[in-house]
Amino acid sequence: MNKVEAIIRPEKLEAVKDALAEAGFVGLNIVQVVGRGVQKGIVHAGRGSEAHAIDMLPKVKMELVVRDDDTETVLHIITEAARTGHIGDGKIFVIPVADAIRVRTDERGEVAI
Repeated sequence: MNKVEAIIRPEKLEAVKDALAEAGFVGLNIVQVVGRGVQKGIVHAGRGSEAHAIDMLPKVKMELVVRDDDTETVLHIITEAARTGHIGDGKIFVIPVADAIRVRTDERGEVAI
């Protein structure tokens, strides 16, 4: 099993969520976050010649745990649905999961996800 953490643009959340659901991946968590990548934020031109730097941008972190065999499919779905082609589209991290436990039934492993 793998945990997929995708940090994406907030305006892409519905498209990614819908694409995942259409493929049968409905269990996920969403967290509103702020952050920056290698570009260190953006610079907005203010009134006149005044520039204003914003170094922490709003993003959404989507987390889901999937079977090993489903990981590449989920990665493809997220990248296709979240991509705009511009800086700031996000990042995806894949983290191995040793175990999962469904609290209600004590089921463990892949049956718990």
